[in-house]
Formats: sequence, C-alpha cells, structure tokens
Amino acid sequence: MDLPRRKDVPVELTWDLTHLYSTEAEMLAEHETTKKMCAQLTENYKGKLTTPEQIDACLDAWQELMVKMDHVASYCSLAASVDYYDAKLQERQSMIQRDQAQMAGEYSFIESELSAADESLLREAMAVATKNRHYLEEILRQKPHRLDPKTEEVLTRLSATLEAPYELYHVVKLTDMKFDPFVADGVEYPLGYSLFEDDYEYDARTAVRRGAFRAFSDKLKQYENITAAIYNTQVQREKTMADLRGFDSVFDSMLFGQKVSREIYDRQIDLIMEHLAPHMRRYAKLIQRVHHLDKMTYADLKLPIDSDYNPKITMAEAEDYLAKGLSPLGEDYVEMVHEAFRDRWVDFARNQGKETGGFCASPYQKNSYILLTWNERMSDVLTLAHELGHAGHFRLASTNQSWFDTYDQDFIVEAPSTTNEIIMAHYLLKTNPDKRFRRWVLSCMISNTYYHNFVTHLLEAAYQREVYKIVDQGGSVQAEALNWIMRETLERFWGDEVELTEGAELTWMRQPHYYMQLYSYVYSAGLTIGTQMCRRIETEGDAALTDWKKALAAGGTLSPEEFAAAAGVDLTSEKPLMDTIAYIGEIIDEIIELTEEMEG
Repeated sequence: MDLPRRKDVPVELTWDLTHLYSTEAEMLAEHETTKKMCAQLTENYKGKLTTPEQIDACLDAWQELMVKMDHVASYCSLAASVDYYDAKLQERQSMIQRDQAQMAGEYSFIESELSAADESLLREAMAVATKNRHYLEEILRQKPHRLDPKTEEVLTRLSATLEAPYELYHVVKLTDMKFDPFVADGVEYPLGYSLFEDDYEYDARTAVRRGAFRAFSDKLKQYENITAAIYNTQVQREKTMADLRGFDSVFDSMLFGQKVSREIYDRQIDLIMEHLAPHMRRYAKLIQRVHHLDKMTYADLKLPIDSDYNPKITMAEAEDYLAKGLSPLGEDYVEMVHEAFRDRWVDFARNQGKETGGFCASPYQKNSYILLTWNERMSDVLTLAHELGHAGHFRLASTNQSWFDTYDQDFIVEAPSTTNEIIMAHYLLKTNPDKRFRRWVLSCMISNTYYHNFVTHLLEAAYQREVYKIVDQGGSVQAEALNWIMRETLERFWGDEVELTEGAELTWMRQPHYYMQLYSYVYSAGLTIGTQMCRRIETEGDAALTDWKKALAAGGTLSPEEFAAAAGVDLTSEKPLMDTIAYIGEIIDEIIELTEEMEG
C-alpha cells in the first residue's frame, strides 16, 4: 500500500498533456506570445474604448489572449496537481501565475474603462457585438460594484498573492503533512491522505478503520492552527472585498457572482438539514446493524452495506460500462467516452504528492482532463461518469459559446455531472436482477452519489455559512472556533444516532472547497437538478435530451433559474428539492427491505 513516486507510475495510467502542448518548450513559447499579445492589446486599446466598434474589436482581441493564457495555465496547474513533491513543477506554476497576474493588471483597463463608460455607449456596443454582447451585459450588472481603475489594477496584479490561501492549504496538506504508520490488532499499517480517504474509511475491519481514523485525526490536529490561520486569511479577504465593493454582506458578494438569491441558498441548506437528516440517520443505523457494531461512530459512516461484495472492474470493462450506461445521452456522448480512454484524458494513477479527490478541468475548446485515483472498484465507474458529465458539458458549451460565455455559474456546474451519476446507476440496476447486486448499486447511490453531494458537501456548506456569519459581524475564526462550529453542525445532522468520536470536529480541514467561496452547497443544488433531469430523460426520451443539451450548450449565457427552466426544472419552488429528498428516502427504504429479505 506504499505509494510510488510520480516518475515510477506507468504512463498509461496518467493523462496526456501533449493534447495541450507537445513539449514544455512549446508551452513556454506560447507564454511568451501571450506577453506580446497583452502589450499589443494595451497599446491598441487603452484609453481608446470610445466607440462601439473599438469596444467590440478590443473584446475580440482580449478573448484570443485569454484562450491562450487559459491553455498555458491549465498545462502547468495540471502537471503540478499530480506531483506536489516536484519542486520544478511547483516553481513553474508559480512563475506562470506571477506572469499572468502581471498581464491581468495590464489588461484590467478594459473592465475599468467599460465600467466607467456611459450606459448608452455600452448598449450601442451590445447592438454591434457578435460574441461579446453577454459580456457587456455583465459589465452593466457589475458596474455599481467596480472600484476606481487604479485600485482595480492593483488588485488584479495582486491576484496571485490574494489567492495564496488555496495554494498554501494544499502545501500543508500534501507536502508538509507526513503520516506515520498506525497499529491495529498488532499489525502496522501505512497511512496517508489518499490511503485513508480511498481505503481505510471503507475498511470492514473495525479496529483498522477506527484506528486509521484516530491516527489520521491525530496528524490533522498537529496542523489545525496553521490551517485555521490560512482559512481565516481567506475569509477575511472575502469580507474585505465585499465591503470595498459596496455589498451589504459577504454572502451578497459571493451570491452576486453566482446570480443566486440568498433565499435559494438558505433554502438548499435548511431543507436538507431538516428533511434529509432523518433518512440518513436510518441509513447509519442500518450500517450499524448489518456490521454488528457495538456503536455507530463517525468513523463508521463510510462503511459499505455489504463489505464482502465490492465488484472489481478493469479499466477496459469500465469503458464498456460507461459507453452503454451513458448511451441515453446520445451517440456523440458515447464517442466522447471512448475518446477519453483512447486519448488519455484521465489520470488514474496512485502516487505520492498527487492531489486527493477528483476533478475535471476543461481548457477552452480542448479535451478535458480528469483526475481521480483508480481503485478497481465498480464505484469508480460512477466517479468517472460524474467527471465525464463535466467534460460533456464544457465540450458542448465551448463549441457553441465564446470564451466569455463558456463557463457558467457555480450553482449549476455540478448538475451535468450528477445527472450522469444517476443515469449510470440506473443502468447498472438494469444489468443484473440479483438482489445483492441491486442492493449494492442502491447503496452506492446513497453512499457515493447522494452522500457525497447531499451530506458531505452540504454539511460543509452549513458549517461554512456559520463561519461567514461570524466574519460578516467583524469577527475572526481560529482553530477552536472552527472545531466547535463543525462539531455542532455534525451533531445537528446526525443527532444521537451517530457518536462523534474525537477528530470528527477536524473534518473542516479535509476539503479545499472552503477556498472556493460558496461552492460546497452547489453540489446538492446540481444534484437536485440532476435527479429531476434524469427522470425526464428516462421518461420523455429525445424531447428531454434535446432540452438538456440546449441548456448545456448555453454555457454562461443563462442564469441558474433560466438554465434550470430550460431543462424543465423550476428553481423558484422548493418542490424539486423536496422531491429529491423523498427519492433518497425511497432508495434507503428499498435497501432496508432488500436487507431484510436477504437475511430471511
């Protein structure tokens, strides 16, 4: 279980960055080109955005520059994300970030001058624009919150420094934090972030699972103060920026960027905390009963219902399952699945210094890059289906939209990925009539799809909301306060049914989402849309699929409410969320019934 260094990983398990640039030298040459393009942009247009035609031409040139910068930044960040132990890769990424922050300061005049322009001029520019109209609409929307041009330039030049907490968090987590082995039942086991989160949390051996949790938590505890200091820096920066830009609260500032009301945000958290908790407590007690545990602890929540039944799967088999399972999304989607495997979009490897969890990065009009850790489990198929949902989304959006309009609001970004998960799980249910297999798939839907998005990330969001309430009142948060908030949040959700063992309060240290503003709650929002969309596709067929692809192709041109409406989901009502919570309860009911039938 000791992890290899990145250089020792088989190349076929890694992603192929040559789809972006064939060599590092080619990337660095493009980087130099962007510097020249930025200087030319400034020379041609700074102080000259006085006509609709000049504005449109400037925005066209800027988009061309931004696409190249996006590709360069993606190449460097992707390489760094899989090997935090490689100092050269980390330094290269830092250099690119510094240079791009410098360039961003130079072209910050564009937004400043447009924000200072008369509304009539902007509307004239919108009338002649081809692919820049929506961007100009956004300039008008943000106009009241822009600062003077010099301040905006300084802030842009400082962007790499201001965003440092995110990088510092990963340095502490993936570089400085070294785990010692732990002992369970007289046997010594190695320990690391990925080993704990990918293996030990699911281990059926109670002594090993709880021993790993205790050792993992002990190591986190040693770094709680520095991690809290980094996080406090993040939230204080966000509060300061909200005040500078004239927002009434830090919540208003972040939700403004998402184009979501405070009502929708609070409703998503409050309804799940109140109505989903009873269902998940029943599921936790079922885990305790099935595994004959003396008590149900926080360290036991990731236990699968059937630890002895965990279908193994090869990558080739996974490709076949995904192609068949996602076929309701169309032939073009199936071809994308094959392309992802054939052209090495996915980094499957397990190695030291690799970022934990999973993500999908989608450089503009290039193939996506998916990071995960392959464990040869059928559940990995659901993870891949999730990330391919992002890939399919941004392929459609970038094909149909400009760079400005490809990337949409956070609130809906997880909808395509979670839709894929449910479609894939429903396909698996149809492949095998065996009760044990059916219970396994249903439990995967709960423990992976819904637990991950409706519980793990939702609890992060509920915790995060309490942190921002303190910050909004002028307070700060240190490790003691963060631990208390997390424990209180977990207690509210799990009640007396789950014992919060020592270390549960440190859960806030384990996720990077807190450095991505109000991102955690959007997983449940996306899955709400995804659950409803899956039902539409399965019952209505091509008509629903046409709506779905049209919504995805719209990219960032639609607000969250407009996107959902285009997909046939009404976000103005609590009904989609309550229906989704009820559906989760129905799945848990069936798992309990199947368990009772199998026990005779």
